[in-house]
Amino acid sequence: MTLFEILLFLIVAAICGGVARSLAGGTNGGCFVSIAVAFVGSMLGGKLAQISGMPEPLPITIGGTQLPIVWSIIGGAIFVAALRMISGARSS
Repeated sequence: MTLFEILLFLIVAAICGGVARSLAGGTNGGCFVSIAVAFVGSMLGGKLAQISGMPEPLPITIGGTQLPIVWSIIGGAIFVAALRMISGARSS
């Protein structure tokens, strides 16, 4: 992967993480937190897709690496919601 592909991959991940955080009620943090949420969500969502046998409706391939957009957002939202439940955070 080139530097441009890595930056593009991180930008897409940040957008997916931001959407996931918005759906689940948000968390404190910025762009790096959104990127982390997207990567954890991608792993969690990918596992959920594999277990349920559902395909990825909107994958994006950058530099030979595939980012599952929909499952990344779904998994990220589940991850953020679980963190909020564990920490007892209240919506503001």
